[in-house]
Amino acid sequence: MEVLKVSSQSSPKSVAGALAGVLREREGAELQAIGAGALNQAVKAVAIARGYVAPSGKDLFCIPAFTDIEIDGEERTAIKLIVESR
Repeated sequence: MEVLKVSSQSSPKSVAGALAGVLREREGAELQAIGAGALNQAVKAVAIARGYVAPSGKDLFCIPAFTDIEIDGEERTAIKLIVESR
């Protein structure tokens, strides 16, 4: 599954475009976010991406979950949004 990392500085439209591109080729993708600002941008991106893929008859849904990732040798907890189409 393709992993897209989202920060609080990420543009929701850019992330949505990348997400829509991945979902045109695959059944699902994963957005990873650490912190409230990054999660906010990720959720906005999913909402925008729904509009991008709707004309092709796809509807998106996401499953939130926690994941542990390592950044600079330090263990961090991130929220991942598993986005799939139906």
